[in-house]
Amino acid sequence: MKIAVRPLVESDLAAADRVFRLAFGTEFGLPEPMAFRGDSDLVKTRWRADPSAALGAFRGEELIGSSFAARWGSFGVFGPITVRPDCWESGIGKRLLEPTMALFEAWRIGQAGLFTFAQSPKHVALYQKFGFWPQTLTAVMSKPVEARPERGQWSCCTGSPASLRACAELTEQIFPGLDLQREIVAIGDQALGETVLLPDGGFAACHIGRGSEAGSGVTYVKFGAVRPGRDAPVLFDRLLAACEALAAERGCSKLVAGVNTARHTAYRRMTERGFRAFLHGVAMQRPNEAGYNRPDCFVIDDWR
Repeated sequence: MKIAVRPLVESDLAAADRVFRLAFGTEFGLPEPMAFRGDSDLVKTRWRADPSAALGAFRGEELIGSSFAARWGSFGVFGPITVRPDCWESGIGKRLLEPTMALFEAWRIGQAGLFTFAQSPKHVALYQKFGFWPQTLTAVMSKPVEARPERGQWSCCTGSPASLRACAELTEQIFPGLDLQREIVAIGDQALGETVLLPDGGFAACHIGRGSEAGSGVTYVKFGAVRPGRDAPVLFDRLLAACEALAAERGCSKLVAGVNTARHTAYRRMTERGFRAFLHGVAMQRPNEAGYNRPDCFVIDDWR
């Protein structure tokens, strides 16, 4: 089949959302595939954050697949890559990956990562062709929000240059060049949630409720981190408490957060606070290095 790949435009987003839900809903065997992810929104929110990083595969004028990438400073993430089920096994994923890798080259990405399903040999093999190698499990976890969680000391990011700079200085200590400014700004500009700030070194970019990546009744920590060092475990506990307090204040019943299990102490502390995994995937990285999936890193994310 003759396929063209180009950046998505706003008029493509409804079709891209349908393909995304249908593909994953079919993969997971849902009785109603289009119900996948409920009233959350990954397609429009990610396109608005960076339209140039959202690609579509077209057969004529018909959209049959899409891919989304994100630039976190020196670190790149991509996904989801989705293809309409009736076009599976047609090489569409490979066609979408080629320009995505070209984006990473243009951005001068030093390290890139993705989340995929370890039980899918075809997905792992596809990404290996592009230099990504399977490493350790990532646990996507959730916990019920307590009615009156500890409030602690934290504030919400205003998006000021000083606050963005402070977050970038923190992540620089975790991985050279790592910068979540785009995610923080997108949350503020699109009114998707809040970014929690700890006064002594930590932040969490959180999506909240319908129309965000979280969905109704949910607060989702897309990325969180605390300053490395001796106090990191205590700071991490405070950050988790702050995220739960935010969720309670916004009327959410569930807090969702992911962590790679190579960050062992962070993973352990989350389970001790009542987080339980509802989804596992494998982290794949290019080059085949640890990046910030290390035992000394207290970072929350899942790269989905």
